[in-house]
Amino acid sequence: MSEPKRNDVTPDLQEPMEAERPRQRARTMSRKEMARQFRQQMAAGGIDPELQTLMAEMEASRPKSRADCGTGPRPCPYVSCKYNLYVDVNPRTGSVKMNFPDKELWELAETCALDVADRAGITLEEVGVIMNLTRERVRQLEMRGLAKLRVIADDDAPRLADDQDE
Repeated sequence: MSEPKRNDVTPDLQEPMEAERPRQRARTMSRKEMARQFRQQMAAGGIDPELQTLMAEMEASRPKSRADCGTGPRPCPYVSCKYNLYVDVNPRTGSVKMNFPDKELWELAETCALDVADRAGITLEEVGVIMNLTRERVRQLEMRGLAKLRVIADDDAPRLADDQDE
């Protein structure tokens, strides 16, 4: 008779739940890769005229201010907006990072960073789920941002002291 190993798990605990599928990592596309895909699409017949019409209508109805955006449709269809959580564009390289490569835009619970900021006071875990990052990575980014703010505050401190002396 063999004795059970310490890490034996009952069979019902081994089955993964559908809702708990592993998170898909973000995927980055370079400008070269996007240009190659565009050339392939143009060689295959270009952009569908119906799609072009839809894109023109969306561009015309695009919100111009936060007030317009706040009352707009959710999930926000304007993925090119810098506050949209679906994609990130690196301003230096022009590469596009797909934050949720395994989901479609309408499957996201939150699509606008400004909506999340309006809620205020959420946990690192909640931010991680919203941004498709781990809680630890969110903590690291928070520390980096706070350090940058401290540097800015330290740079402004001598100016404030000089202003008070006058």
